[in-house]
Amino acid sequence: MATYLEQLETPVPIVDLDRLAHNLDRMAAYATLNGLRLRPHVKTHKSPRIAAEQLRLGAVGLTCATLREAEVMSEVCNDIYVAYPPVGAARLERLARLPADVRLTVAADDIQSLDALGVAAMLGGRIIDVMIEADLGMHRVGVTSPQKAAAMALHLDRSSSLRFAGLQFYPGHIRSHVHEQADALAQLGRDISAYVDALTDVGCPPRVVSGGSTPAAWRMHEVPGVNEVRPGTYVYNDRTTAQIGACDWEDCALTVLATVVSVSVKGQAVIDAGTKALGREPLRAEGDGYGALLDHPEVIVSRLSEEHGILDVSQSSWRPRLGDQVRVVPNHVCIAVHLFDEVFGVRGDAVETRWPVAARGRASNLELETAPKRPRAV
Repeated sequence: MATYLEQLETPVPIVDLDRLAHNLDRMAAYATLNGLRLRPHVKTHKSPRIAAEQLRLGAVGLTCATLREAEVMSEVCNDIYVAYPPVGAARLERLARLPADVRLTVAADDIQSLDALGVAAMLGGRIIDVMIEADLGMHRVGVTSPQKAAAMALHLDRSSSLRFAGLQFYPGHIRSHVHEQADALAQLGRDISAYVDALTDVGCPPRVVSGGSTPAAWRMHEVPGVNEVRPGTYVYNDRTTAQIGACDWEDCALTVLATVVSVSVKGQAVIDAGTKALGREPLRAEGDGYGALLDHPEVIVSRLSEEHGILDVSQSSWRPRLGDQVRVVPNHVCIAVHLFDEVFGVRGDAVETRWPVAARGRASNLELETAPKRPRAV
């Protein structure tokens, strides 16, 4: 028996399956046509089902932020990159316990962290590849000079359990419209060249130069030296991605289905999607609010409580009725997905499938000890 949106209890994330397929195909084609290795970040979807499709379309491996993501994605992929500093005994132990047949790469920006990582690799009986992360403008993590990167590469060259794999950066500071990124990308190219030259001068040329971020991904082929991209948001897209021109509004595949629960206050409507369904991240582009309606983008979620979202309908001729369902495009889709246990795949108003957000959360070490092991699907 068919299931339709009106039968779903809201709030709930729904994915337009046709838009999802288009987004996956588009990025895969872009990477192939421009000779870039595609290593998508799973932080957006956290789903082995979608990861397997990315791999089928040509991805060379997967990028993860958490150990939970790496553990779950090792079920479908044997080439995992943990793009997060490997600091802390618990994290290192868990890292080393990933399946032995998984080629494991991590990002690092500190020689001291390499020593602890090397011990963990030896105790785990494995070789771990290391990408040196450079801070090229985000000012979050990363070595701050080419000389520091070169010193780290030489340190890795002397290790018996670690292997220098290349250079990585995250251009998250580039948030301008896609058509206005030329100057920032040119500076990025100059900075990368300085790092590559320094590494080459000490006999450690990087075989991989990897850049992330959906907002800048579509122009990474213009940056000399870059041969890998790690976008994540592109699978679903969101309001920010659309606002900066990295996708069209019609490419927003994931929305949070919500129900209008009150229309008592003039000029607004209240939906049952609050911070626990949409998050509270401000728009990282021109505009305000915490989301907008897919079918009425002029209607924004102007305020949020935990379970209430306030729709500002003052700029729209549309007037919602009590019980209406609406589709909200969140400002930041990665946060919204992480707030739910499962996602529903739809075409039109028909629900065709559902899948768990399998890699959400952190999972305790005890859970890992007792969790059943499943064979890799692909």
